[in-house]
Amino acid sequence: MEVTQEPSSPAVKPSAARGVQRVLDKLRASVEAKNFYEAHQMYRTLYFRYVAQRKYDDVLALLYDGALTMLEHEQYSSGADLGLLIIQTLEKGGNEIESTEQWIKRLTELIGKIKPTSVDRETLLEKAMKWSGTLVSSPTGHPLMHKLYAQILHREGDLTHARQHFAHAKDGTSCGFLLIEISRTKGFASEIDLFVAHIVLQQLAMKETVTAADTFTTYCKFHTSIACTDPPFGLPLLNFLYFLLQLVEQNNRKYATFKALCELYKPSLERDPSYEKYLQMIGVKFFDGSRYEQRNLIFSDLLQQFFIDLEEDDLDEGTSLDYRDVD
Repeated sequence: MEVTQEPSSPAVKPSAARGVQRVLDKLRASVEAKNFYEAHQMYRTLYFRYVAQRKYDDVLALLYDGALTMLEHEQYSSGADLGLLIIQTLEKGGNEIESTEQWIKRLTELIGKIKPTSVDRETLLEKAMKWSGTLVSSPTGHPLMHKLYAQILHREGDLTHARQHFAHAKDGTSCGFLLIEISRTKGFASEIDLFVAHIVLQQLAMKETVTAADTFTTYCKFHTSIACTDPPFGLPLLNFLYFLLQLVEQNNRKYATFKALCELYKPSLERDPSYEKYLQMIGVKFFDGSRYEQRNLIFSDLLQQFFIDLEEDDLDEGTSLDYRDVD
């Protein structure tokens, strides 16, 4: 391990510089002797000294090196603690720290080196996601961190949790391929449409229209049991998703059209109770549904309006809804 040397600085008193150098020397000796508890305390001591001097880049490099060293020797709690200090430094340093995206990658790397069953991993992940979210004003975390962590989970074989993070990664192509893998390895033939529907509706509820469209297209194109991207699909739920994606892309979105589409495919949508909450959010965010929730619209009127709007907007010149989907 190479420990960062204390740089000379006119703002630091000679006695203080010598004190830091002594700690660095002790740290190096503790690591070489594999006295990791003592080394951990030395890292913490240097953290407080560097932060007090606002040497954020120096302390980040030191903590990252120390966290890697701890984790390589399976000192998971110590490594995670140094990772938490990295986050605290990033929060303190704010705009004074360069390459924040680099630290998203490094924090995710550290998280991946902690064994999956360790509570320290979950703690560090939670704090890192929260910090990354501040960079993009997102309460759920930065898409890049979700993507990188999803890739780690995928390599570890945890496809279920990888799917959850890919849903927030703004990478529909990767998400689509992962869903195909989950469908092939964990699902039944009767569930092919359910795997993609849940994620696409979730992405639309978050107003990630491009990601949702990429997820749907990738899944349908490369899933060997579907292998097409345009209707009519053999599974009604896929037809619903296709037309819903078309609707949200229209400039003149009409709530009555959206409601009619949902009513038309109601039997398919009732297969999973979780769809309802997503559809409610989609109705509000894309179609101003909150204005119409109290209106008592008749299904026949909605259905008629749906086909009128579909023809007017010319959503798809070569396709049409098939009433066989409703059965």
